[in-house]
Amino acid sequence: MNISIHDLLDKGNANIIDIRSVEKYNDNHIENAKHIPLILLLKDPSKYLNKEEEYYIYCQYGKNSYKACLKLANMGYKVHNILGGYEAWLLR
Repeated sequence: MNISIHDLLDKGNANIIDIRSVEKYNDNHIENAKHIPLILLLKDPSKYLNKEEEYYIYCQYGKNSYKACLKLANMGYKVHNILGGYEAWLLR
C-alpha cells in the first residue's frame, strides 16, 4: 500500500491526491496533484474516486494519508500512501 516518491515518479501520469489544507495546497503541492481535503474524501469517497482506478495519496508527512489509505482500501479503493508525504517530495 505504501509507495516511495522515487517509485511514484516512475509511474508517469498517476492520479495523485493531496489531502492537506487548502492553504498548504495553494502554497505548493506535487505537480498535477488534485486537492481533496481529507474530511471530504473520507466523508464521501465515491464522489471523488473510482474503484477501477489507482490513486496515490499524500499529506504533509505521510501519517494522515496512511490512515486515509487504510480506510479507503477497506472500502474497496485502490489507494497507495506516498511515504514521507509532501516533505519527501521536497527532498527528492
